[in-house]
Amino acid sequence: QAHVVESGGGFVQAGVSLRLSCEASGSTSSSLTMAWFQQAPANERDFVAAIKRYGGPTYYTDSVKSRFTISRDNAKNTAYLQMNSLKPEDTAVYYCAAGNPILSSIRNYVSGYRTWGQGTQVTVSS
Repeated sequence: QAHVVESGGGFVQAGVSLRLSCEASGSTSSSLTMAWFQQAPANERDFVAAIKRYGGPTYYTDSVKSRFTISRDNAKNTAYLQMNSLKPEDTAVYYCAAGNPILSSIRNYVSGYRTWGQGTQVTVSS
């Protein structure tokens, strides 16, 4: 079974960039879809981005399409979320997830993924 650990969060000013990392362990990690979700206080966990196994298709929520990029390095068992032009509304805990969701569940945190990290806080000040 895969395990994932996030890193790279922090407190930044609006407009700057951050890169989050998600290191996966487990023999099947490169075959899994990797995804990022965000959760702000009192909100549900919202989909941000996903990348299919072996660096296949990528998916984004509309609010981040032009600013965030998801990628993966299977040799390092690591997925990344490059976040540019950060805005205060990006403030949230960011969770990495791994799984084998069907296409209709890629954006669904309840049905799409079995493995979750502990989350990394991203705070963007105005």
